[in-house]
Amino acid sequence: MTQQQKKAISIAAVVFFLAFCAAVGWFIGRPLVRFAQEPEQFRAWVESFGAWGGIVYAGTVFLQVLVALIPGEPLELCGGYAFGAVAGALWCLAGAVAGSVAVFALVRKFGRDLVEIFFSREKLMSLRFLHSSPKRDLLFWVIFTLPGTPKDLLCYFAGLTDLPWRHWLLICSVGRLPAIITSALSGNALGEQNYLTAVIVFGVTFALSAVGLLIYRAIQKRHEQKSES
Repeated sequence: MTQQQKKAISIAAVVFFLAFCAAVGWFIGRPLVRFAQEPEQFRAWVESFGAWGGIVYAGTVFLQVLVALIPGEPLELCGGYAFGAVAGALWCLAGAVAGSVAVFALVRKFGRDLVEIFFSREKLMSLRFLHSSPKRDLLFWVIFTLPGTPKDLLCYFAGLTDLPWRHWLLICSVGRLPAIITSALSGNALGEQNYLTAVIVFGVTFALSAVGLLIYRAIQKRHEQKSES
């Protein structure tokens, strides 16, 4: 196969993926987000699948990670509401890790063209310090674990680096736990009509997300200044 043929196949694959994501976002993502905003109906929907309900829920989380334009927070909350804090967090984590692995593999295969379907070049450039930092793997894990950081962007960006597979599996599993656990706890509290607990967890989550975002921006600024100097 010639280089030109390989390039044509890659372009065709990216176009197909774009069409697939657009279809998923339009026909599944929009109704799913609306559905997730009514958690009682969402719980009834997953329960209608019986023993397969958890797998169906994990599949929706997988699609959310894959199609980065679909917001993930409503789905994380619904996991706790529908299954309880522990089971909801585990099913959500399973779907999120599977989606993160799929994204990593696809970006490794098709490169920057795939990533730029969802994210501008400017956003990718804002993470360029993760290419050059001597403590790149540790820094990646810290940023991914912080609440409030753009995990969808980090998932797609990770595939552009030479990050080893075993490191990425650790990052995208352990690193997602804080956000998933707090969302599952909030959803579970709402499902049990324990509104005071839900408000407290929401407040703590919001505060942690704000702090995490400030730390993330401080890390970005520090590395940008080092690069300029």
